[in-house]
Amino acid sequence: MYRTHNCGELRIEDLGNEVILSGWVQKGRDLGGLTFVDLRDRYGITQLVFNVEENKKLTEQARTLAREFVIKATGFVRERSSKNPNRATGDIEIEVTNLQILNASKTPPFTIENQTDGGEELRMKYRYLDLRRSNIQQNLIFRSQLALRTRNYLSQNGFIEVETPNLIKSTPEGARDFVVPSRMNPGEFYALPQSPQTFKQILMVAGLDKYFQIVKCFRDEDLRADRQPEFTQIDCEMSFVTRDQILDQFEGLTKHLFKFMLNISLPDFPKMSYDEAMERYGSDKPDTRFEMEFIAFTEIVKGHGFPVFDSAEYIAGICVSGEAENYSNKQIKELTEWLQRPQIGCKGMIYVKYNIDGSIKSSVGKFYSDEQLNSWFKIANAKPGDMLLMLCGETEKTRKQLCELRLEMGRRLELMDPSKFNALWIVDFPLLEWDEDSERFHAMHHPFTSPKKEDVDRMLAGDHETMKALRADAYDLVINGSEIGGGSIRIHDRALQQRNFDLLGFTREEAENQFGFLMGAFEYGAPPHGGIAFGFDRLNAVMNGQNSIRDFIAFPKNTSGRDIMIDAPSKVDITQLDELNLALKNIPE
Repeated sequence: MYRTHNCGELRIEDLGNEVILSGWVQKGRDLGGLTFVDLRDRYGITQLVFNVEENKKLTEQARTLAREFVIKATGFVRERSSKNPNRATGDIEIEVTNLQILNASKTPPFTIENQTDGGEELRMKYRYLDLRRSNIQQNLIFRSQLALRTRNYLSQNGFIEVETPNLIKSTPEGARDFVVPSRMNPGEFYALPQSPQTFKQILMVAGLDKYFQIVKCFRDEDLRADRQPEFTQIDCEMSFVTRDQILDQFEGLTKHLFKFMLNISLPDFPKMSYDEAMERYGSDKPDTRFEMEFIAFTEIVKGHGFPVFDSAEYIAGICVSGEAENYSNKQIKELTEWLQRPQIGCKGMIYVKYNIDGSIKSSVGKFYSDEQLNSWFKIANAKPGDMLLMLCGETEKTRKQLCELRLEMGRRLELMDPSKFNALWIVDFPLLEWDEDSERFHAMHHPFTSPKKEDVDRMLAGDHETMKALRADAYDLVINGSEIGGGSIRIHDRALQQRNFDLLGFTREEAENQFGFLMGAFEYGAPPHGGIAFGFDRLNAVMNGQNSIRDFIAFPKNTSGRDIMIDAPSKVDITQLDELNLALKNIPE
């Protein structure tokens, strides 16, 4: 027997019991007559004690132990003279009577503690060591429990879990596919799914009515903290439903998960249109934990001789409460330089300070009187002590820049309370986006999204300008500025789906070749249907107040899409390439 108890289990009630523990050596302390060893497993840490006067040989053996040795210890539970209130087992220790080294360990390249000294790349190379850290293990335990709770909730609400294929047909729309060569079909390739979208729609045509899957998806795209080439979705689809029925169902799931996992009761989620979100926050995933909504100044500031404003299409700003006399000229300059970085691309920033004594200081004071600047404060509902920060330029570009400024001020002023969760639905997205470079429309979500009912006739018969105004029956769930999930009511009529493909620039032959199976299915009684997918990795991170999803994935890739622990991707043997007809000699001209 390797253990009778785990290292987080024993309590004061177990005094006097003989126990066996196994685990990893966290650290040791030699105090001369006594030697202490902290023994760790995923359940916790228990202190072992060795007394040189009672067993010199055993104590000498304990002194040979180093970090991460795997050991088995037999002994008796006794009360600690110096208790540790920060540890669940802090009232007891084990007086060891027998010690067995199960496996020695090299010195780890970083400390196996919550606050480690290892950099990210080093920890990813030795991920099996990084996973021993308690905080990472707790993340994976949280993820496991969240998945189980999701399955239970959806099952109890009539959803059927169905697995969809991982080897599917490649489609060029959306992100890049990962492709897989077929040995038995020379020159042909599978793709790994970016989502199970068409399959879950087929399941609705098949009459399954309510489908879900916690599913792995793959996208060959550039990475950042909240993106991975392979990621997990809570994927769902329902038949005979309206948009609001879907929102109610998955708002219920979200509230249930927060209550069960965090004991947090979320209020009802407000709905905000895409246009309103862009106007108020410059983002379709606004962080509403703090104020600083956009204030439009375009009309009131033009025509006063300030050429930057006079020539601008759009002028807006934010009101930073209580910071007029806290923000120095040096800080204003540093913030301006932050905005001028290539990633954001601002040409400059205007500030107006409304000092506590009522005086005004501004970077445009020579163009505007105090009376005029006071009218700006009135529009912004500013009070003495507040500060206006303003940007101008093309509408869409300036809104994005002002959004970045708002979020940066939220970070600098510590307004993003990690213990607070603000959820909302963003609805009524544009159906199509016009791209000037390719001179074609692109789907805002994906090509299977239905227009709102009142826009269907305009979509079927409208002109080019009409297409730009079409609204999608689509929706996103946003929590604390992160897009947690997105979905839509789907097109279930062949003619409407064909019209959408036409608008997206597909030839009839391309549409039939890539999606003929779906449009063919629509001809056999497809029900009205819609669905949603939650980013499961991101949901885990947001619920734990973290920005990066990597620590909620057991074996993540780095920013180059590499698994540096196993060194993948890697080259393959020429024999494999020959079998797959991928060797240079087999590639047709």
